Amino acid sequence: MTRFPGLTTPDSAPIVFVVDDDISIRESLELLVRAGGWRCETFPSATQFLARPRATGPSCLILDVQLPDLNGLDLQQRVASDRLGMPIIFITGYGDVPTTVRAMKAGAVEFLTKPFSDELLLSAVHAALEQSARARDDDAAIRGLEDRFASLSRREREVMTLVVSGLPNKQVATELGISEITVKAHRGRVMRKMRAASFAQLVNIASQLRRTNQ
Repeated sequence: MTRFPGLTTPDSAPIVFVVDDDISIRESLELLVRAGGWRCETFPSATQFLARPRATGPSCLILDVQLPDLNGLDLQQRVASDRLGMPIIFITGYGDVPTTVRAMKAGAVEFLTKPFSDELLLSAVHAALEQSARARDDDAAIRGLEDRFASLSRREREVMTLVVSGLPNKQVATELGISEITVKAHRGRVMRKMRAASFAQLVNIASQLRRTNQ
């Protein structure tokens, strides 16, 4: 089973959170998760979990449907808006079809009805942590693109926008009221600052930025 060997610092190591109001369930799940090679933190309520600062490394949440304050489905909504990139594995002693459908439609990676096998839960945790790691990698890449775009001057952004829309340098110059030579100079700086090795790559970068800001 993958243990994310590249993440060696305590703060960035994968962590599994467990929210269940049954102490015996929390303790047994903690033992199981730690036996699987991951860190684990347990909470008896949604409120106590939400008071915990966000994890800096890959993470997932094992969540009971029935809780004493916020129920599992309500907590799922909070996690989706406040803690992006944290997959949820639901566990319940009395699951029903509407609840299962609602949880899965909202993005849960698994919905397990007690009793379930250790192997099934560990497999779900592994898949959830892999998903979390990929999401964090994607977020980091987008933040890098946004930082590089922010480093462009106003004119460089204008040139980039027109160039990736398909306009030739001459038409860009006409649109902006500058010379074609100046357009080429701005375009070269845009390529360097955005770290685009080719025009096609610059177009792809612009497309990623547009999707992020929609």
